[in-house]
Amino acid sequence: MKLLWRAKMSSIQDWGEEIEEGAVYHVTLKRVQIQQAANKGARWLGVEGDQLPPGHTVSQYETCKIRTIKAGTLEKLVENLLTAFGDNDFTYISIFLSTYRGYGNLEILNCEEDGSQNSTETKTVLRNAIASILRAWLDQCSEDFQEAPHFLCLRKLLDYLTRIMPGSDPERRAQQLLEQFQKQEVVNNSEIHDIFATEEETEISGSEEFSSFPEDLVAEQLTYMDATLFKKVVPHHCLGCIWSQRDKKENKHLAPTIRATIAQFNAVTKCVIRTILNGKELKTHQRAKIIEKWINIAHECRILKNFSSLRAIVSALQSNSIYRLKKSWACVA
Repeated sequence: MKLLWRAKMSSIQDWGEEIEEGAVYHVTLKRVQIQQAANKGARWLGVEGDQLPPGHTVSQYETCKIRTIKAGTLEKLVENLLTAFGDNDFTYISIFLSTYRGYGNLEILNCEEDGSQNSTETKTVLRNAIASILRAWLDQCSEDFQEAPHFLCLRKLLDYLTRIMPGSDPERRAQQLLEQFQKQEVVNNSEIHDIFATEEETEISGSEEFSSFPEDLVAEQLTYMDATLFKKVVPHHCLGCIWSQRDKKENKHLAPTIRATIAQFNAVTKCVIRTILNGKELKTHQRAKIIEKWINIAHECRILKNFSSLRAIVSALQSNSIYRLKKSWACVA
C-alpha cells in the first residue's frame, strides 16, 4: 500500500488554466521527490541531501506548478521561447520552429537587445538562451533564411550576432550558411528545380523498351527516387496553413519539397498511361501484357513498402483512359 501511495503522489494532475494579458496557460501540478538531511543540525548548516551518506536522508514530496502556454499573441509566444529554454522544455521550441510560419515570419527575430536595466548575470543567462535557440533555428530550419538574392534576414541576424555574441557558435553557423547560400545562388543548380523537369522528361520511347526492364528493377528504381525525395521533405511544408496558400500567384514556389513529391507521383502516373496507350499498332493481348507488367511492378512496390509509387500506378490503371480498355482487361491473367 505504501508503494501505491507514493506512485499516486508522484503523478501529474491538471489544475486548469491561467489567463494573462496576451496569453493563456495550461497549468498542471506535479509531485516530485526531494531528499533532505535527516537531522536538524545538517539542515541548519545547509547541507544538501545528495552530500550525505545513505541512511542520513529522508524523502519528502514537493508540489511543483508547471505552466505550458496554450495560446497567445505572437509577442508572448516568442517571449515564451526563453522561458521554455530555462525550463528545459525543448518540445515547445521545436513546435514553435515548425509552426510559426502560419502566424508570423522571420521579422519576429527583431534582433535588438532589450533590457538595459537587467543585471550582468541576467543578461548572460538571456544571451545563453538566445544563442541556444538561434543555434537550433539555424541547424533545424536553415531553409527559412534562404531568401535569395540578398538574404536580408540572415544578414540582419549575422550583424546582431557579430555585435552581441562575437566568436560564438551561432555566429559561425550563420556565416557558414550565408556563404553556402551565396554559392548556391551563383551556381543556380538547385536539385529541386531539376526534379520539376522530370515530369516532362520521364518518357519511355516505346512499349518494347519498357517490356525489356525487369519488374523488380523498375520497382527498386521508383523506390529509390521516392525515398530521395521524401528524405528532403521539410516538415513545415506539410502544414495546412502553408500548403493551403499554394494556389496564390505569389506562392508558386511555396513548399518545393512537397511539390517535388507530387511531380514525381504525376510523372509515374503519366508513364503508366503512356506505355499502355502510346503504341497504336499494339494488339489487345500486347496491351494486356503491359497492364500485367505494371500490376506486377505495383506488387513489387508493395513488397518494398513504396506506397507512393504503388498508389500512382493504381491511379493510372483506374483512370478512364485505361479502365475503358475492356478487351485488354479481359485478357489480363
